[in-house]
Amino acid sequence: MRGRPILTAAETRAAEAAVIDGGVPVETLMERAGSAAAESICRYVGGSPALVICGPGNNGGDGYVVARILRSCGVDVRVAAAAGARSDAAKWARSAWDGEVEPLASAIGAPVLVDALFGTGLARALDAEMAEALLRLGDEARIRIAIDLPSGAASDDGRLLSPVPDYELTITFGTLKPSHLLQPAARHIGRLVVADIGLAGTSSLFEIGRPELQPPGPDDHKYSRGYVAVLQGEMPGAAALTASAALRAGAGYVRLIGGAASLSAPHAVVQGGNPDALLQDDRIDALVVGPGLGRGGDAERLLHAALAAGHPLVLDADALVVLGTHVDRLRAFDPWPILTPHTGEFARLFGEPNGSKVEAARAAARDADSVIVLKGADTVVAAPDGRAAIAPRAPAWLATAGTGDVLTGVIAAMRTKATLDPFEAACAGVWMHSRAALLAGPGLIADDLVEQLPAVIAAST
Repeated sequence: MRGRPILTAAETRAAEAAVIDGGVPVETLMERAGSAAAESICRYVGGSPALVICGPGNNGGDGYVVARILRSCGVDVRVAAAAGARSDAAKWARSAWDGEVEPLASAIGAPVLVDALFGTGLARALDAEMAEALLRLGDEARIRIAIDLPSGAASDDGRLLSPVPDYELTITFGTLKPSHLLQPAARHIGRLVVADIGLAGTSSLFEIGRPELQPPGPDDHKYSRGYVAVLQGEMPGAAALTASAALRAGAGYVRLIGGAASLSAPHAVVQGGNPDALLQDDRIDALVVGPGLGRGGDAERLLHAALAAGHPLVLDADALVVLGTHVDRLRAFDPWPILTPHTGEFARLFGEPNGSKVEAARAAARDADSVIVLKGADTVVAAPDGRAAIAPRAPAWLATAGTGDVLTGVIAAMRTKATLDPFEAACAGVWMHSRAALLAGPGLIADDLVEQLPAVIAAST
């Protein structure tokens, strides 16, 4: 389930320093990076003429190596630079390039643009002349390729310090950086290649990967496979979607508690019975509150009853609104509840986020002593113990009504698995939800996600 590590700029510098301290010269790392990038570029664009634009630091040094190797492979390559090389390694790479270096401001575009101006660690906007040249040359190119990160993107939080083109390919080295997955930078990345150059950094942040689920065994029964209860409120359709998703995601027993009978729920979803008595059932492995709950006085009563029941919680939608700023009510729970807010709900609970989305989710997880699934095009999952993960880019067509209710049901089903703690369950649910969207394809509605879940599970067991 744990995917590729994601390193901040500081962690990347530490990983590079460790390799260099171990006896690998920085020039060797630069040669590895440039060679790997050149290989990826050749595979992607063949022998199309290219313009490599180089900055003054080590990212620019990578660019000079790329240009030299592409030329040795028969590619028509030109180089333009914003300034002379400044770091020792960049000077070495520049000296090994025996071609002309054009001024960036007056450079003429080429079918392929390779952006090696700035990479990891950029902390300020590009100057106006450089930014204008980057955009102009990007417009003139048929294919745009970024080395490490688009020049103008911050490394750690997804911010754009300057406008950037849309890239078809980004080649980074060693590990992912947060801005490869965080918006708005992530939308400009295009296809992403992570080249191995011998770095081995560590981080508590990683990309969410495919979960490894255990199939049921011969001794399993409906309750051992997990009992998900969904508290139903004013809008039974939303709760029915959540219940359907939980059932299709592998829960053995799913029950809608309270409210009128839902005709849209599968026949296998159990309905009816006294809500107060049903909430006392100690076989419940995950209690879902929120989808279709409503926001009136009855919703507050239902949420209070759910909190008092003491079951493992998954809270979404209206439950988060009713909970308001009283997240301190969740701190007594063991194991951690799972909260799945979108950005608006997050702001109501915790205030406007400060710092990156990862930092905001981590702070909220500590504050609420809960796992936070901060949803969006760059969903972040964070735990109170500091673990955090960013989801791979999800299909944009998930932005439609009811998909969040499906996600909640999938997370609840994962929460019933004894092999997954709440953080791991949330990550598994996020990955499965996104994968179901890919299988459903463009034009999906929330119900389509439910139908794709068996195929997703089959690929994860």
